[in-house]
Amino acid sequence: MPREYSRSTRVAEQLRRELAELLRHASKDPRLQQVTITDVEVTRDISYARVYFSQLDDSAEQLALTQQALDRSAGFLRRELGRVMRLRHVPELKFLHDRSIAEGMRMDELIARARERDRQGGDEGEGQ
Repeated sequence: MPREYSRSTRVAEQLRRELAELLRHASKDPRLQQVTITDVEVTRDISYARVYFSQLDDSAEQLALTQQALDRSAGFLRRELGRVMRLRHVPELKFLHDRSIAEGMRMDELIARARERDRQGGDEGEGQ
């Protein structure tokens, strides 16, 4: 009977939880205080982890500063993960901006506009 979750999936979920805690409590960099870890994908051999993050201020300038801060703190975060997690090898961390939240908000706005146009167009068509 196969396992419900693979080892890499379990490690990815634990990495997500631990990184969120480390960013919130252990990081002294103020640029990382508003960062949310949205997802972690780990390779099958658990040597690399893609860490997806989002933040409230998605301006290009702020995003670049946050990306730089995360890249610089990757070694510190990896070392701290090694202390907390019981792994022989802590995966190398690669931070990527998660655009799904901004994209979802954009899609919601487009849908709302289309509904509003349909409503305005529907009212005019009923009187004819």
